[in-house]
This record gives sequence, structure tokens and C-alpha cells, in this order.
Amino acid sequence: MTLPLYWVDAFASRPFTGNPAAVVPLDQWLDDEVMQKIAFENGLAETAFFVPIGVERYHLRWFTPTVEVDLCGHATLATAYVLFHVLRTVDERVTFDSRSGPLVVTRAGEGLELDFPALETHAEPSPEVASRVAEALGAAAVWIGRTPFDLLVLVADAHAVRTLRPDIQKVAALGGRGVIVTAPGVDGAHFVSRFFAPQAGVPEDPVTGSAHCALVPFWAARIGGTTFVARQLSARGGELACTLADSRVKLSGTSFLYMEAKIHV
Repeated sequence: MTLPLYWVDAFASRPFTGNPAAVVPLDQWLDDEVMQKIAFENGLAETAFFVPIGVERYHLRWFTPTVEVDLCGHATLATAYVLFHVLRTVDERVTFDSRSGPLVVTRAGEGLELDFPALETHAEPSPEVASRVAEALGAAAVWIGRTPFDLLVLVADAHAVRTLRPDIQKVAALGGRGVIVTAPGVDGAHFVSRFFAPQAGVPEDPVTGSAHCALVPFWAARIGGTTFVARQLSARGGELACTLADSRVKLSGTSFLYMEAKIHV
């Protein structure tokens, strides 16, 4: 069997930035084991697989090198980019059915806008958790909370986020999907972040759309407003335009096609 593969840099301001994702169009689903092996072989944070189910509607699934996940922003953006700009099978709007419900992507200027669920964060008051987080990250937390997927850790400032050198094994031992580290923004950004998910086979994710489903309502409650510029301070870096709209988060960004290939299975 031969399958097409598209490698897309998502949430990228230029090539070789943002978060690379592999996108594999399918006519029908492969066995889960085969899709997981393809994701492992690709070695990227996420590989997205999609199957058409109607007019401008697709079923979408995401796999890290080790597990299938419930929500992924950058691989959704990458998939939409392939449909809008490479395959040209949609024009202004596409809907993805996913483990997290329907996800709509629309044109937004030069980029695309994701419509994702807003995720609540609840305070984690345990002193034991705070101690373990500080030991894992090598930095003290100002505040710690839990989203439906991750720990969210507020630290003192953007410098603390940028210079983190976490112990990845200790981060993995914290459980959940991963750890979001955030602080007030600098240089035009309202807030900054980094995301570590060794539990899911991703030591550090370059730009994490799903983390911003929690970050946007968190910062909206903290500093006010509904529209934000967010910057992820990974080595590759990435910037997102974010809007809180009731129970939804809108995330906008641009993407670049890096490679087209064929998989032989």
C-alpha cells in the first residue's frame, strides 16, 4: 500500500519555525496499530490521519510517536492547510469530527483559524505536587493548576520560561498528558509558554494549540480581555493569535508546506 504524506510547519511565521506535523489522507481507516507505527516512524510530535465523511467534513485523529491523543491544535491546522492549499478540496471552511467533538477551521486573512473548546483550569493546592513540580522543572511555581489534560504551571516571568531546563524523567512522573509552563508576556506578547509531554512521547512540543485552549481562558481571567497574542518559547518558536469567545477558543496562524512524500506500508 502506498499513502501520501505531507509535512507541514504549523503556527509558523516562516519555514523551519513553528511545529512540524505529518498529515496522511486516507480513504478509509487503517488498523490503529499501523497508524501508531507510522507516527512512530515519522518521529514528529504528531501525525494526523483523516477520512472524508461528507461535504467539507472529515474524521480526524492524531497520534504522537507513542499514543493517540484527544486534541491537537498544530496537526489540525496542518491538516486544514493541506485541504485548503494543497488538495484544494475545501474553500472557506472545513469541519473535523474528533475525540473532542466538531472542530471548525476557517480562512482568516493569510492564515487559518481554529475553533476549539475552552478548557477550565482548577487550582492544585497540594504542597507535595508543588515540590515535585519545582524539582522537575528546576524552577519554583507561582501557581499550579490542572486542566482536563495537563498541569498548568505559572512561573515568575518570561525569562524563567525561556531558560527552563526540566528533568524530563521527573516531568513524565508527574502524570497526565504533560506540563504547560507559562508567564506574563514580553515584546508584544500577552503571555508566553512552553509545553513538555514526555508522558506522550514528546519531550518538548514546539507550538501547542491544545495547551492554548487552557492558557487563553486562564490569562483572560487573570489580566482581562478576550484577544491575545501568545508566544511559545521553544527552540523553533511560534506565535498564535488567540480569542476567547464564550466556551470556545479561536486560534489563528499560518503554515508552510515543507515536504510531500509517499509511505510504503
